[in-house]
Amino acid sequence: MIFITAKFRILPEHAERWPEITAEFTEATRAEPGCLWFDWSRSLADPGEYVLVEAFRDDAAAVAHVRSEHFRQAQRTLPPHLVETPRIVNTTVPQDDWSELTEMAVPARD
Repeated sequence: MIFITAKFRILPEHAERWPEITAEFTEATRAEPGCLWFDWSRSLADPGEYVLVEAFRDDAAAVAHVRSEHFRQAQRTLPPHLVETPRIVNTTVPQDDWSELTEMAVPARD
């Protein structure tokens, strides 16, 4: 899978509304057949920073995402809300879902 994590620093006047601002883009991306997940989180250390964790089935799915109309629309509508260009880590991982963090295994509960 293609695994991507991106950090978005949002202008203070838009930070509270970021989930609303990105809602249409988020829902359209999640509906893509090759999207495994597309999840936003807000930083606890910096309330103006959101972290996007996303994954696509393969290169073809990632390319389809970047070529989609909703991605092109996001390229036009999201940057005016940002402090700076988002930072990204993009890598290929030989799996198709989350692995367990066995170092923090939870024992079976009754």
